Amino acid sequence: MRHRIPHGSGAKGPDELRQQIEQARHQLGHTVAQLVGKTDVAERARVRAADLKDKAGAMTVQLRVSAAQAGHDMQGRAVKAGHVVQGRAAKAGHAVQGRAAQAGHAVQGRAAQAGHVVQGRAGRVGHAVEEAVPQPLRGAVRRGMRHPGPVLAVGVLGAAAVTAAIAWRRLRHH
Repeated sequence: MRHRIPHGSGAKGPDELRQQIEQARHQLGHTVAQLVGKTDVAERARVRAADLKDKAGAMTVQLRVSAAQAGHDMQGRAVKAGHVVQGRAAKAGHAVQGRAAQAGHAVQGRAAQAGHVVQGRAGRVGHAVEEAVPQPLRGAVRRGMRHPGPVLAVGVLGAAAVTAAIAWRRLRHH
C-alpha cells in the first residue's frame, strides 16, 4: 500500500519535512501492525477459539437454565395432574360410598319390612292356632308359645310314637 504525497504539497522547510516523515512513519507502522495481525494465523486462531469458547460457555449456561426451567415446568404440571387425579378419585370414592350407603339402607329397610311382615303373619297364625285349640288346652298352647323348647321335644317324641305305631301296624298286616 502506498501513500503518496500529492504534488504541490512539498515541505517548505526541514521542520515540516521532518513532520511529514514522522506522519508517514506512523501510518506505515499502523499499516504494518494491521498486516502482521492479518498474517499471524496462530494469534487469530487463538482469538477465534477464545471467542468460540466464550460463546459455548454462554450457550451451556443458557441450556442449563432452559433445562432447569423445563424441569420445573414439568414438575408443576405433574403436581397439577396428580391433584386432578386425586380429586377425581376422591369424588368417585365419595360417590361409591354414597351409593353403598344407600344400598345398605335400602337392604336394611327391606329386611326390617320383611321382619315386620313375618312377625305379623306369625302373630295371626298364633292367634288362629290358639282359637282352633279347645278352651281347656289354650293355657298349655300359650305356655308352649312362650317356651317352645319343651313343646318341640314333646312334639318330636309324639311324632316318633306315631311313626312307630304306623310301622308296627304295617308289619302286623303283612
